[in-house]
Amino acid sequence: MTETERAVDDADDADDAERAREQGGGQGLLGPFRRRSMPFPRRWVRDEFGVLLVLGLLIAGIGIPYPDFLDTNNLLSTAHNSVYISLMACGMVFALSMREVDLSVGGSYAMCLVVGALLVRDGTPPWLAVPVMLVTGIVLGVFNALVTTLLALPSFIVTLGTLMLFRGVGLALADGKQITDLPLNDSFFTFAGGDPGGVPFALWVLLAVIVVLAVVLSRTRFGARVRAIGSNPDAAAFSGIPVVRTRIQALALSGLTTACAAALALAFYGAGDPTLGQGYELQAIAACIIGGTPLAGGRGSVVGAVAGAMILSVVASGLVFFEVPINWTSFATGGVILVAVAADSALRRTGRRRK
Repeated sequence: MTETERAVDDADDADDAERAREQGGGQGLLGPFRRRSMPFPRRWVRDEFGVLLVLGLLIAGIGIPYPDFLDTNNLLSTAHNSVYISLMACGMVFALSMREVDLSVGGSYAMCLVVGALLVRDGTPPWLAVPVMLVTGIVLGVFNALVTTLLALPSFIVTLGTLMLFRGVGLALADGKQITDLPLNDSFFTFAGGDPGGVPFALWVLLAVIVVLAVVLSRTRFGARVRAIGSNPDAAAFSGIPVVRTRIQALALSGLTTACAAALALAFYGAGDPTLGQGYELQAIAACIIGGTPLAGGRGSVVGAVAGAMILSVVASGLVFFEVPINWTSFATGGVILVAVAADSALRRTGRRRK
């Protein structure tokens, strides 16, 4: 076994032991072994129970006084509204888990959307334009990672610059206006932008992404490396873990999920608007934090991030039913973020005192 493999395995063991102690299962020699033998579904249900409970309580709290909120069509619409932020958050979890931040996702989203719309308008079959959009997102993510590495700058600073850079490129390509005149009768728009099986296609894609990335983060060597680097970057590098390569992979994944969101948006809206995605980067980060992924790195939750995005969408939808002016939406969203962060901090302090 190489030094890298031993370091990753040690990170897995430390993660298992820490969670076992938080649950009271770290007492005695059998604690870690009980934790490791726990089936995967039970693990994520336990880890994400808090945020899922909050989501359920929010839905019930709005639905009791306003039963129309619980209408199937309204719930599907609310869930669909969160898809784009959810996909960005799924990729953002990997960056945050290794102490990186990708603030460029809003600009990447707009640029990928414009690239796809231009290709389709100029005659490229929509289904063939999708791979180009996905590759564009990956390239933008790799660009972020390379600049961060070569200039030895924090990813926060780099992606803050590329946020405006990518959005500017998108605006220039679109000539500052919406790209229309797309073949909306194509199967890409009718199927990928429709509701197969009575459920928006975007939700089916989101479900698939959740399953795949949740497994990647918690059950693969790449996910273990991401968490090991986030826990202690210096120790990870000293142990032989390829920090630079893992950073490139994590930010490329963030770009890929952002491009996926852009492709679904193109199918749904049937146009390429370069102004879309403003503020999405902050909402994606907020969704991750609400879902239990700390800015300090070391751990993350794909399921929790999506639940966090759903919470933001439910809050925005609930304000409409309570007839709260739209100007208060940002206020309510900010309040939810502060409460979530405060609650997470309190739970961490409680956990440390119990140790």
